[in-house]
Amino acid sequence: MAAFIMSSDETIFGNVFFEPIARLAAGGRVAHSEGVDFVVETENKFLAVAVKSGPNWGNADQHKRQSTNFESLRRRLYKMNKRFDPLVGQGYGQQASEPTENSRFRRRSGQAFWEEITGDPDFYLKLIRLMKDVPQRNRPIWKAQWDQAVNRFTREFMDDFCRADGSIDWEKLVAFNSADKSTGARRKKTPP
Repeated sequence: MAAFIMSSDETIFGNVFFEPIARLAAGGRVAHSEGVDFVVETENKFLAVAVKSGPNWGNADQHKRQSTNFESLRRRLYKMNKRFDPLVGQGYGQQASEPTENSRFRRRSGQAFWEEITGDPDFYLKLIRLMKDVPQRNRPIWKAQWDQAVNRFTREFMDDFCRADGSIDWEKLVAFNSADKSTGARRKKTPP
């Protein structure tokens, strides 16, 4: 549950917090292209930005898909005769990389990202100051909801996958996770 919540929080934080702030701070406009959050167009450059919460945003397939999304936009804009600059901006971290054969985009994290799109080397610090104590004020609410979810999932797990003595029925648990559900029933063992 912790891994799921952390991944979900990263996505929400990126989409709801970092992305709109980055777009507004950069003076960009919403991109009408899959996988690109906003664009900033100047006389000779077209900056396409995909905003991620932090540096650990995806696996190799997701990076490949991001490259494909940027390449699709590049092809649509080809006739503009502007330099196309695909950027994955990461709200925090210290990562910076140039395009490679597998990731056809630049990456900038934390201070470097915020400074690039705003011109302000202290913008990343201004963001944290803006948040003030909002996370701390919301922590008790989050903690209560977390505890309720843990209790609910524990009860459901015990009801579904534990014996009366409290031990785990591993066969039932493995069948739930791994059995072919398209047959509508658990497969029976066939004698050797």
